[in-house]
Amino acid sequence: MGETLPRGPGGAQLPRDAVSRPVRVLRVKMVLLGSSGVGKSSLALRLVKSEFRSTSPTVGSAYLTHVVHLSNATLRFEIWDTAGQEKYHSITPLYYRGAHVALLVYDITKRETFIRAQVWLRELERHYIPGSTIIWLVGNKGDLAQQRQVSPQEGQSLADDRGLSFTETSALTGNQINELLLSVAHRVYDCNGAQQGSLTEWEETPLVDLHHRHTANSFASCC
Repeated sequence: MGETLPRGPGGAQLPRDAVSRPVRVLRVKMVLLGSSGVGKSSLALRLVKSEFRSTSPTVGSAYLTHVVHLSNATLRFEIWDTAGQEKYHSITPLYYRGAHVALLVYDITKRETFIRAQVWLRELERHYIPGSTIIWLVGNKGDLAQQRQVSPQEGQSLADDRGLSFTETSALTGNQINELLLSVAHRVYDCNGAQQGSLTEWEETPLVDLHHRHTANSFASCC
């Protein structure tokens, strides 16, 4: 029978070479920003569960986690999917404050979302310290390329001008999703790894069997 490898946070199986060495789990705060309807929630779901599901507009925010194993560390992404509706705009800074990564998402078939992404970018630039937050421009809905209103060259040009990274993805088909996540993981560890002190370690809180503890206390207090 094959050897069963131990599992890390979230049940993800650890690489074989990680079995003999302690695993350092570092917390990474990621926030998804962009207009309503650009596919942020679908993108987050594809990142975390590798599946696609049509979603309703996010109210306030949604929170997900996902673990990525690198050769010398494990990153636990704590992902905040924010609402894109204008009425929630004033509370969004609460979610991206202190983020290590911001995915700035637009819909390649709707130019107004690309323009809106630039508004979000200006907001971010007012609140973050240069070098502390990795901003990644993401053109979503690549599966609808025949309907595109924003060319890849425009996205890349904006990214180059503002010092961002850029990727076009499709939450529907999963195209470039894994590549995006792995690139982000390597980039955030290289820029904000434990050696710089920006990423803190995460430890899983052990579960407490309250029934067992109550029983033990009962016996302890007896006589």
